[in-house]
Amino acid sequence: MEYKEDDFLLLSGIQHFAFCKRQWALIHIEQQWQENLRTIEGEILHEKTHDNTIKEKRGDLIVSRGMGIFSRSLGITGACDVVELHRASDGVKIFGRDGTYKPVPVEYKRGKPKEDESDALQLCAQALCLEEMLLCEIPEAFLFYGETKRRLKIILDDDLRGRVKTIFKEMHDLYDRRHTPKVKISKACKACSLTEICMPKLCKNPSVIGYIKKNLLEVEMEE
Repeated sequence: MEYKEDDFLLLSGIQHFAFCKRQWALIHIEQQWQENLRTIEGEILHEKTHDNTIKEKRGDLIVSRGMGIFSRSLGITGACDVVELHRASDGVKIFGRDGTYKPVPVEYKRGKPKEDESDALQLCAQALCLEEMLLCEIPEAFLFYGETKRRLKIILDDDLRGRVKTIFKEMHDLYDRRHTPKVKISKACKACSLTEICMPKLCKNPSVIGYIKKNLLEVEMEE
């Protein structure tokens, strides 16, 4: 199956979706957004890495910034912070360059490695786009964290690739139905930039059974 360009979703949305499905829907379906310190710092970092006028060449390495990417099979579009092109005899041809190269995406993040896999999912999605566009294989990629100033290697195995594909299918389904999931309250809500819009406490409706038990208990105590 291939998606039409009009049906493409933003690749970066997979990170929102992995963090919270409701957050993703509020941003990408309902078009709601609210800045906080973390989102502003993240935007500043990506402005520096997404300058696609910058092309660096260091020996057998070419560094491309802000490369536009897409996948018709996943129905997504986006941009890579950095794609490193390493010259290799078993690489692929790059337009305007002599020789062949192996592409390696590098995603920049403002903080430190997360406990969840949202960053790895986003990075893997970028690699899948590059593989489809360049007809190549990318076995590994890297996350660079601004707080630790270190790279973290991510192995793009079949399990991670499978989760990326499954998640995008669910995202397309929700988007097509214009459905915003209910909130699942967690400690992550405190760090969310959309807390005031989402209002998680108001979205958490008590169950009918819980409501009846609570009121019966109050009646018994009064008697």
